[in-house]
Amino acid sequence: MRVVFMGTPTFAANILIELKEQHDVVCVYTRADAVRGRGKALVPSPAKQVALEAGIPVREPATLRDPKEIAFLKELAPDAIVVAAYGKILPKEVLDIPPFGCINVHGSLLPKYRGAAPMERAILDGEAETGVCIMRMEEGLDTGDYCISRSCEIGDQKLEHLAGELADKGAYALLTALYAIEQGEARWTKQDDSQATYAEKLGHDELMLDPADSAVMNARRVQASSDAHPSKCQLAGRGVTVLDARVAAGEDAPELEPGQVALQAKNLYMGCSDGAIRLIEVKPDGKKAMSAASFAAGIQNLKSQGSTWGRL
Repeated sequence: MRVVFMGTPTFAANILIELKEQHDVVCVYTRADAVRGRGKALVPSPAKQVALEAGIPVREPATLRDPKEIAFLKELAPDAIVVAAYGKILPKEVLDIPPFGCINVHGSLLPKYRGAAPMERAILDGEAETGVCIMRMEEGLDTGDYCISRSCEIGDQKLEHLAGELADKGAYALLTALYAIEQGEARWTKQDDSQATYAEKLGHDELMLDPADSAVMNARRVQASSDAHPSKCQLAGRGVTVLDARVAAGEDAPELEPGQVALQAKNLYMGCSDGAIRLIEVKPDGKKAMSAASFAAGIQNLKSQGSTWGRL
C-alpha cells in the first residue's frame, strides 16, 4: 500500500520503523526541528530521524490547511494516511484524500482518553491498564470508529517504557488493520460517546512535585514524566529532577512531615501530605543523572534529617 505517514515522537518513530518494512511510505510529515533534551541546538524529531535514515522524503509544514500543502498531498496519491502522535489537526480536505482513509494509531482504549496526552493521563489517574486502538479518523477529536484494540497493564512502568510497549503493540495492530482494510475485511466498532474522557495536553509545570500533595500523586507525576514534562522539586536547597520514585511502604519507611527529608538505610525519602515517597534516581540541575543514594551521599545535612524539600 502507498502510505503517507504523519508522526513526531519516539512512539511514532517506532511505528514507522515497522510500517516502512511492509508498505511503501512515500513521505513523512512531522513537527519542525525543536530543542529537545539537553542543549540549545535544534534536533529533528524521532520520526524524522527514522525517515532520513531510510531515505524517505520529509515535510514539516506549519499547517495542513495551506492549499499548496493540500495540493502536494493529493499529488502524492496515497492509498492511506497513517497518523501516530503527529500533534496537528487534519482538516477535512486532507481526510478526504486517501481512498482507504486516514488511520490513527491512538495510545488509549477508546473512547477513554481521547486527546493529546492519553498515556500520561492514564498514569496520573491511576488506571490499571491502558492500550492502543487503530482508529478511522474523522473531523471530531479521536471520535472515529476503531477496528483493532490492544491492551496492556500499566503497573510501575514509566511513561517511556509504557509508550514503547504501546508502540510495539500499535505497529503490529496497524499492519493487521491495513491488510484488512485493503482486502475490505476490516470490522469497525463505533465508539460509545457516553463513556468518553478527554486527555488534555499537560501544563508546563503540571508534573512538578509538591509536599502538600499525597505520596501517590507525587509518585504518579514521576511515573508520567518525560524530558518534555519533567517532575522537578527543590531538594536540600537544590533544583532536582526526579527520574524515578515509589510510594514508601513497609515497616522500614520513615514517618515524615510534609516537606521533611530523611536518609535511612541508604534510601532517600521525601515526606508528603499522607506519607512519603522513596527516591530512586535523580538529576540535580546542571549534573548527570545519578542514584538517589549517590545524591544523598554528597549532601551532608541529609544525614541528620535536617534538610527539607519543596515545590520549585
